Amino acid sequence: MLNRYPLWKYLMVIFVITISFLYAAPNLFGEDPALQVSGSRGTQVTPAILTQAQQSLQQAGIDVKSAALADNQLLIRFRNTDDQLRGKDLVAEALGEDYITALNLAPSTPAWLEAIGAGPLKLGLDLRGGVHFLMEVDMDEALNRVQEQMVQDFRTDLREQRLRYSGVLAQDGGALMVFREAEVRNQALSYLRGRYPDLVFSERDSGDNAGLFAVMSEQRLKEVKEYALQQNITIIRNRVNELGVAEPLVQRQGAERIVVQLPGIQDTARAKEILGATATLEFRLVDESADVAAATTGRVPPNSELFSDRSGRPVVLQKRIILTGEHIVDASSGMDEFSRPQVNISLDAPGGSRMADFTKDNVGRPMATVFTEYKPTDERDEDGSRKFRKDQEVINVATIQSRLGRSFRITGIDSMAEAQNLALLLRAGALIAPIQIVEERTIGPSLGQQNVENGLMAMVYGMLAVVLFMAIYYRKFGLVANVALLANVVIIIGVMSMVPGATMTLPGIAGIVLTIGMSVDANVLIFERIREELRDGRGVQQAIHIGYEKAFSTIADANITTFITAIILFAVGTGPIKGFAVTLMIGILASMFTAVVGTRALVNLIWGGKRLSKLSI
Repeated sequence: MLNRYPLWKYLMVIFVITISFLYAAPNLFGEDPALQVSGSRGTQVTPAILTQAQQSLQQAGIDVKSAALADNQLLIRFRNTDDQLRGKDLVAEALGEDYITALNLAPSTPAWLEAIGAGPLKLGLDLRGGVHFLMEVDMDEALNRVQEQMVQDFRTDLREQRLRYSGVLAQDGGALMVFREAEVRNQALSYLRGRYPDLVFSERDSGDNAGLFAVMSEQRLKEVKEYALQQNITIIRNRVNELGVAEPLVQRQGAERIVVQLPGIQDTARAKEILGATATLEFRLVDESADVAAATTGRVPPNSELFSDRSGRPVVLQKRIILTGEHIVDASSGMDEFSRPQVNISLDAPGGSRMADFTKDNVGRPMATVFTEYKPTDERDEDGSRKFRKDQEVINVATIQSRLGRSFRITGIDSMAEAQNLALLLRAGALIAPIQIVEERTIGPSLGQQNVENGLMAMVYGMLAVVLFMAIYYRKFGLVANVALLANVVIIIGVMSMVPGATMTLPGIAGIVLTIGMSVDANVLIFERIREELRDGRGVQQAIHIGYEKAFSTIADANITTFITAIILFAVGTGPIKGFAVTLMIGILASMFTAVVGTRALVNLIWGGKRLSKLSI
C-alpha cells in the first residue's frame, strides 16, 4: 500500500529527535557566574581552603549558590555577576598568593544530563565573551639560546677532536674560538666547516692568538625564527588544551606574532599566566671540584655557575647543558618505590641518544635537574619591549647509577600536586623563546550576551516569518513542514553540543538561519510537486508518493553541491569561516533528514493509506 512506513522507520525518527533533544536540553539551563580556585606551582587545594573561602564570603554577606571541590580545584557558583566580582577580590585576599583565583562561567546542567555526557553548546569569543591577545615572540632570546648552544657544541667538538683552545665565548651574535696556534685553528676550521654547513666561518686573529669566528647564515637565521614561532604556537595550543580552556583560537600573524583567543575566560591575569609561563628543564653536571663557600662569595670557576636548591642551599653546576626540555616528548607524575612523588620523563630520539652518550661516560657523578622559568618584569628595553627575568632553581641532584636512555625519572619533588603541575608544563611543552603581550582586548559577558540575543532574535524572527508563510500557503502540510523545521533546529543544536570540536559563533548562527531556509526550500519542492500531480488528475495517495519520489533527486543535488562547498570552506578557512562551515554541514544533513524522512513520516502517519478525495495543501 502506498505511503505506509514500517514501524522501524517511525522508531528511527523518534530516536534521532529524542537523542537530539536530550543533548540540546542543557542549553536551556544557562550558566552560573563562578570562581575557579587552583593551586600555584602545584599547591594542594584542600577542604580547609574550601572552608576558608566560604567563611570570607559569608562574612561579607555574599550569597553563594554552591561550592564544590573536585580535581584539586575549587568551584564557587554565585547568583549574579556583582557577587562574583566582589567574591573574587575577597577570596584572593583570604587565600593569598599560593592560590590562583580566576573568574569563570560554569554550566548549570542538571546531574542527570551530565551523567549521559550532555553539556551546553560551546560558544565562541563573539558570543560568550573572553580575552583576545596579540603576542610577540622574543626572537632575540631565541637567537641567544641558539648562540649559547653553539658555544657548548664547539667546546664539546674541540675536546673530542683534541684540538687545544684558549677559550670559546659568545660574541657579536656568533661564537669566537681562540687558539694559540694558527695550525690548530686551521684544523678546527676544516673540521667544523664540514660539520656545520649552515654556519659561516671566518678568521679573526688578535695579537698572538689565532681566532675563528662562526655566525649563522641568513638561511639559518630564518629557520631559527620560523622554528621558534611555529613551536611556540604548538606549545601554546597544547598548554591551553591541557589546562582546560575550551575551543581556543591560536594562529600566527606575520613573522613574529601570535593571535590567541580564549572564549569564556574573564580573568586576563589567569589567562596571561597560562600562556606566558615559560618553563623548562636543564640537566647539568655538578662541579665537584668547586669550592661552594668560595663560590658564594663570588669566586665561581669560569666554566661553572652558582645555583640554589629548593632549601636555599648553594650548588655549583657546570655551564655545559647536557639536555634541555625541548627534547621532552612526554611527562607524567607518579610515585616511586618509597611512595615519594616523581616525574617520569620520555625523550625524543636525538635527546635519548645525547643522554645515553653522556651518562655512559659519567656513571657515578652527580647530575642536577634545573627548573628554569622566564617571568616578565616591569622594565622595558629601548624599543619598548618588556624584559624577562630568568629564575632558575635546582629541584633535584642525583648520582648517575647507569647509562640512561629515552626514559628516566626525576625525584626530590615536594608534593604530588607539584609533580602533577611540573609534568603538565613539561608535557605541554617549553616555549622556545619568551613571549610578550603587545595587544590585549577583553570582551565582557554583557557584550557576548548582546550578540547572543541579537543572533537568536534574528533566528526567531526568520523562523516566525517562515512558519506563518508555510501555514498560510500550504495549510495542513505547512504545519507538517513547521514541525520538521523545529525538529531541524533541535537536531542541529543537539549534534553541535555532542561534537567535541564544534563551537557556535555569530557566523554559525548565520549558518543555522541559512539551513532553515534550505530546509523549507526542500519542503516547497515536495509540496509543489504534489500540487502538480493533483492538478494532473492523480489520486491523493499517488500524488503524495510521486511528489516525494520525484522531488528527492532535485533536493539531493542542491544539498550535495552545498555540502561540497561547506567542506571546501572548512578545509581552507580559519576561525569564524570554519565555524560557519561546520554549522552548515550539520544543518544540511539535518535538513535532509527532517525534510525528506521526517515530513514523510508525519504525512504517512496522518494521511497514509486513507481514501481521500482532496488534500489540504
